[in-house]
Amino acid sequence: MSKIKKKLLVFDVFLMCLLIITDQITKYFAVLKLKHQPAYSVIDGILEFNYLENRGAAFGLLQDQKGLFLFVGIIFLCAIAYVLYKTPDGKKFTFLHILLVAIAGGAVGNMLDRIRLDYVVDFIYFVYINFPIFNVADMYVTIASVILFVLFLFYYKEEDLNFLNFKQNKYRELK
Repeated sequence: MSKIKKKLLVFDVFLMCLLIITDQITKYFAVLKLKHQPAYSVIDGILEFNYLENRGAAFGLLQDQKGLFLFVGIIFLCAIAYVLYKTPDGKKFTFLHILLVAIAGGAVGNMLDRIRLDYVVDFIYFVYINFPIFNVADMYVTIASVILFVLFLFYYKEEDLNFLNFKQNKYRELK
C-alpha cells in the first residue's frame, strides 16, 4: 500500500470520527434540551426541534428490530470499508471517499444509539412538509447517498469502477 493511500485511509477514519462525534453531540443536546419538552420552533411553521425515540428504521419501519439493524449495519460497514480500501487514491475518487465516509459515519452514529439506548434519538422535524423526524446521522446518509447516486449516473464511467473487480455480466459476454 502506498504512502498516499495510507494517508487517505487515515483521513477517512479521522473524518468519520469527526462526523460521528458531531452527530453524538447534537443528539446529546437534543436529549438534554428537548426530552420531555414541547417542540421548539426554529422557523415558525417550517422547522422545529422535536424529540423522538425511534426504535425502528427510516420512517419508523421495522420497530424493535435492533439485532437486524446491527447485523445489516455491520455488513454494510464492511462493504464500505472494502470499497474505501480498494478505491484508487487519485483526485477523481476524492468525492467517493468523502461520500462513503459520510454514509459510514451516519450508520455508526445511529448504531451507537441502538447499542447504548436501544433506540435512535431523532429531533429535526420539517413541519411544513410533515417530513418524518430525523437526526444529523440521517442527513449524512441521505445527502451522501443522493450525491453518490448522481456521481454514478453522470460522473463515473464503468471503467472507473474496475478497481472493484466486478465480474462481467454473462449477457455481455454473449454479445
